[in-house]
Amino acid sequence: MSYGVLYVDDEINNLNSFKAAFRRDFDIHVAQSAREGRKLLDSNEIGVIITDQRMPGMTGIEFLESILTIYPDTIRILLTGFSDMNAVMDAINRGQVYKYLVKPWQNDELKLYIQNALEIYHLRKENKELAHRLQQALIEIETLNKSRA
Repeated sequence: MSYGVLYVDDEINNLNSFKAAFRRDFDIHVAQSAREGRKLLDSNEIGVIITDQRMPGMTGIEFLESILTIYPDTIRILLTGFSDMNAVMDAINRGQVYKYLVKPWQNDELKLYIQNALEIYHLRKENKELAHRLQQALIEIETLNKSRA
């Protein structure tokens, strides 16, 4: 199964460049605001979210933080045109960011980060499924043991 990649940025040129660069490799979704991004998250299985830090209304960190409890397994990447150390620390601490990258991105580098992030997302989902199946098996064993006693 292929999981989507969501890129949120208020600059339409960045969204178009991103889509053009990666649409052949990934299932790309783009949003021009955090609100649009949230709608896409609610209606698609997104494995990786890439967001710009500086956007009107809600920063990238605030957006990532706002969806953390609803989509805890989604891998988060923060992109910014500014090398702001406080934003980096905020991103790591509040938004649980996997990678922090400075614009302009390098396509080959970003492609590799997206591939790695999608693999992590897939492994997280697989791990949860296996844990759930193990829990079910333990319940069945406990039920069998009680019925034998």
